[in-house]
Amino acid sequence: MKIHFIGIGGIGISGLAKYMHHKGHTVSGSDISDTLITKRLRDIGIRTTIPHNADAISDQDMVVHSAIIRPDNPEIIAAKEKGIEILARREALPKILGDKKVYSVAGAHGKSTTTAILASIMEGSAIIGAESKAFGNNVRYDANSDVMIFEADESDGSFLNSNPHCAIVINAEPEHMEYYDYNFDRFYDSYKRFIKMASCRVLNGEDPFLATLKDEIEATWLYPSKDIKNIEYVLINDEPHTRFTLKDFGSFDVWGFGKHIALDASLAILAASESMDIEEIRKKLLDFKGIKKRFDIVGKNAHSVIIDDYGHHPTEIRATFESVKEYAELKGFKNITAIWQPHKYSRTIDNLDEFVKCFEGVKELVILPVWSAGEAKRDIDFETLFKQYNPTFADRIKRANNTIKVIKDQKELKSLDDGLIISFGAGDITYQIRGLA
Repeated sequence: MKIHFIGIGGIGISGLAKYMHHKGHTVSGSDISDTLITKRLRDIGIRTTIPHNADAISDQDMVVHSAIIRPDNPEIIAAKEKGIEILARREALPKILGDKKVYSVAGAHGKSTTTAILASIMEGSAIIGAESKAFGNNVRYDANSDVMIFEADESDGSFLNSNPHCAIVINAEPEHMEYYDYNFDRFYDSYKRFIKMASCRVLNGEDPFLATLKDEIEATWLYPSKDIKNIEYVLINDEPHTRFTLKDFGSFDVWGFGKHIALDASLAILAASESMDIEEIRKKLLDFKGIKKRFDIVGKNAHSVIIDDYGHHPTEIRATFESVKEYAELKGFKNITAIWQPHKYSRTIDNLDEFVKCFEGVKELVILPVWSAGEAKRDIDFETLFKQYNPTFADRIKRANNTIKVIKDQKELKSLDDGLIISFGAGDITYQIRGLA
């Protein structure tokens, strides 16, 4: 087929595009601006045009678009005029995943890490919402396997179309409630439907909502407080690892720091144990090297470490920040600086009270402008809300070797080059902290 993806620069859509390209389809795509993702797509032979333009639509068999693409997009209009099938991402998933044995990972947070860990353990294709450092990509294609390890997305209900053989759910915290019209019954019912679709289910039994399903759904249940024991943090070749014991399976080492990493790894281990020997799982788990933008160490020397983290939900940030404290202690650093780029006005406003609590223990907090992700601007009084941290407000940061320069009105406010420096956000902060923007 000839398939065109509108919004191909997004991590989710790019994953589907790359997978279909590897399967032998002729793939093209477009986005509003060039990024590292679009450049890499061109490198593997996917024609990618910038910006959206009706000329990108010619004789394709299908057009797939991300959730944020509007009906007045020129490529949508051109495709309609030509009678080409137009599908939202969620509608395209059954066509893309329908013939696979899908291990579908869902949850408000932790799903990229859990999916990447599972992909390190199991053979098969994988589509992840972040780049796995084990294979340097967010997509792995295995033509010889019918297994697909897939990061499922509840933000647009698309996880219901992922054809799950195995449903792995880390948590079911309310997120993206605008899609569900702020109807909690609709939100939780979607999770329940997703879980019931699968014949194999691995669930966190201590999530408040999932716990209500214990008498209703047969599953492999994980109870972190009693099933995961002896958690300790160790440096292996100067890299952070969490060591823990799981049920009666013995001890495991997984890249990263934190109880949440042990939880993610445990769910992946239990899902893989449906078809794999536990000793093989223990060995393959060591192949996981973390994922890009999740506790991603992007610079270090004798007196500082720079970390990029995709955390953009308060629960994610809080969990990662606890890991940061552990890592700083092991490394002997006393100073922790957090640089936060809030992601979406809606998410920030919906979770303001929790965001305020996220950065307790930080020596310095730098707050960048909200990354709107296409949303209309809304007023948020960050100065008053976060005054306990005496934050620095900046327009952007700039990386120079292992120094972070904080910029406001095109002037350098300060330089950060000591202790542990970590950025949080799902916008372009990742490029700023890496010196790519």
